[in-house]
Amino acid sequence: MKFGTKAIHAGVEPDPTTGAIMTPIYQTSTYVQRSPGDHKGYEYSRTHNPTRTQLQNALAALENGTHGLCFASGMAAVDAILKMLKPGDEVISTNDLYGGSYRIFTKVFQNYGIKFHFTDMGDLSKVEALVNENTRMIWVETPTNPLLNIIDIAGCASIAKKHNLLLVADNTFATPYLQTPLDLGADIVMHSLTKYMGGHSDVVMGAIVVKDDDLQQQLAFIQNACGATPGPQDCFLVLRGLKTLHLRMERHCQNGRQVAEFLQGHPKVEKVFWPGFEDHKNHDVAQQQMRDFGGMVSFVLKGDKVEDAVSVLEKFRFFTLAESLGGVESLCGHPASMTHASIPREERLKAGLSDSLIRLSVGVEDIEDLLADLEQAIG
Repeated sequence: MKFGTKAIHAGVEPDPTTGAIMTPIYQTSTYVQRSPGDHKGYEYSRTHNPTRTQLQNALAALENGTHGLCFASGMAAVDAILKMLKPGDEVISTNDLYGGSYRIFTKVFQNYGIKFHFTDMGDLSKVEALVNENTRMIWVETPTNPLLNIIDIAGCASIAKKHNLLLVADNTFATPYLQTPLDLGADIVMHSLTKYMGGHSDVVMGAIVVKDDDLQQQLAFIQNACGATPGPQDCFLVLRGLKTLHLRMERHCQNGRQVAEFLQGHPKVEKVFWPGFEDHKNHDVAQQQMRDFGGMVSFVLKGDKVEDAVSVLEKFRFFTLAESLGGVESLCGHPASMTHASIPREERLKAGLSDSLIRLSVGVEDIEDLLADLEQAIG
């Protein structure tokens, strides 16, 4: 199946009882057994739920994986992956990382004896230089949040296989519409389904997709044992969102390109971060591993003053100032004080994330309205 057909049909079957074309919301906590241990595959909804099963199957199909696992949030998915590690293990990740991931790495799992290294993963020699006998995992986020840096997934996979490491790819910004990390050698793909996959700013959920049966068993054990699973109503909403993922992502990419080009030509804008520009660092890698360049755009105003950025953010009409991204509506944010506030300022600045950087999640509205909004807000 091509991607659009997959988004609508893959992994999802009509309800066997009624023939309902849409997966029902199985709003139940437990299931009747004919005799102890004699049941229809479902015992308790923390472990399995038919609505969640269909979503997990659909996600696995979209990522070209074998197994999908859903969690109550993207952070719960991150948490489950890190729980496969033991004290003394080490992880290599990017220095331009989502603030929530950085926080759970350094404020939670570091307390349990797991060590994290953060480096510029645009240069793979810096990644390999950090590998030692304790390294167990490479954690990739590409495009990164919020600087839209591009990391070579296949290159990282080569390093991971050479040293027998797990490669995890956070595919939240790209979605499988733009790239499929498992095809490039990643072992684990994770998502905040809250963003583009759900697509309508009405669900908080996370997911993991793998190909390897042993990895699936380890993660499914953690999923059940620790219990950070989503409810069936939310699973239903994400299933519904997936059916238009290809249509939404196509429009996000179209609008994102026009917004990036508009900002690049604006006299009051100093720098625009968008991987579709030919002079963007690792643009060639983006061309190879992505099908388009997405709807996320970040920029810095000339003068790099926080007060100027705040003024712009307050003037927007269609770009709504709010946390999160990936919904059909356009959102704007100030990473230094919002999504990345948990990263120390010196670390942010070192990675290139300035105090005045503005991040845009370009929605699917008419582009003329979005460009007019940018014009009136920037002035």
